[in-house]
Amino acid sequence: MKPGWRVGSIFGIPLFIDASWFFVIALFTFLNGTEWQNTHPEWGIGLAWTAGLATSLLLFGSVLLHELGHSLVARSQGIEVKSITLFLFGGVAAIEEESRTPGQAFQVAIAGPLVSIALFVLLNLLAVSLNQTSPVTILAEDLAQINLVLAIFNLLPGLPLDGGQILKAAVWKVTGNRFKGVHWAARVGQTLGWLAIILGVTALLLLGSSNGLWLALLGWFGVRNAALYDRFTDLQENLADLKAEDAMSHDFRVIDANISLREFADRYLLSETRAGCYFAASEGRYRGLIQPEDLNRVERSQWETQTVLNLVHPLNAIPTVSQTTSLTEVISQLEQDQLARITVLSPAGAVAGVIDRGDIVRAVAQKMNLPYSETDIRRIKEEGTYPPGFQLPAIAQTLLRDQSAAGEVSVK
Repeated sequence: MKPGWRVGSIFGIPLFIDASWFFVIALFTFLNGTEWQNTHPEWGIGLAWTAGLATSLLLFGSVLLHELGHSLVARSQGIEVKSITLFLFGGVAAIEEESRTPGQAFQVAIAGPLVSIALFVLLNLLAVSLNQTSPVTILAEDLAQINLVLAIFNLLPGLPLDGGQILKAAVWKVTGNRFKGVHWAARVGQTLGWLAIILGVTALLLLGSSNGLWLALLGWFGVRNAALYDRFTDLQENLADLKAEDAMSHDFRVIDANISLREFADRYLLSETRAGCYFAASEGRYRGLIQPEDLNRVERSQWETQTVLNLVHPLNAIPTVSQTTSLTEVISQLEQDQLARITVLSPAGAVAGVIDRGDIVRAVAQKMNLPYSETDIRRIKEEGTYPPGFQLPAIAQTLLRDQSAAGEVSVK
């Protein structure tokens, strides 16, 4: 989800508050304040509503500690945590990458519920040690119960809940396939979400219970996010199967290395069917890449006498990949070196094609039957950026980490 307003940081992790958080704080304050006013009239209106606000803020403090548990364990594994955001349905930690092993994934997932259980124990101990009739004691007892419910709810075995992450880690451990783990946990999450929607709507219509609306909203949130996990994993699986030859295009021209720069500019650069890039060849051999902007380094008076060969960049001096290079490596190299495109070489060392971000999106879209038109692809090529939802650089980084981890295990 998109972060809201940044309100600081905790252990170096940026903390954000979404606009929906203010709504739920106001709602919880109203509900809690009304309850305290009815159950403890001796407190008076001011204390009852103060207690209601305190309960709401402490609830989200508990949620923050819950997410911080996930974040610190992830960071101990060398994984970057971008932020923690508090929003309508609680909180979410933006953890940059997947854990390397199912054991480490389990550690990250269980950390949050363990924090909630620890808060339940500590708050109960605090309540026991205080005067049983004091507002602080009652708040501690109430907050302890909330943390217990938070832990139990999050342990339900479906994504996006922590229990879904635990199920994913278990299936990953048994099958050796992280993708299968995500698919299993996402399907269970969708089932639980639809069940919550049905129960919530039924309770709202038949019993008039406002809790039914809240349950239905939680179910909708679960279904939506479980589906996102599933689609994201489909994208990972399909990307892992693709190689450079599956994405490369022939949006280039091979020109005679011995023609003058003037002829090159007139015949090719001023043409209505200008190619994406140009390679120079002579005597049956590729001489290298010619970049049109290099002409600016030559005085126009010399364009008649100098040839394209004077400006070529040899193939061994430009970024290249082989046809069998994985597309994840291609994506990684494009991002790491901030390239617009990369050249694909055949086993014989000839230019087989070129790849840019539009070519990558086209290949993935065709494999997954996604509705991307050639107009969309041309726009991506011109802008040089991936469309929203195509987090290909992050996915490629995760896949390469997985391959690295698998290689380390096989060596050991």
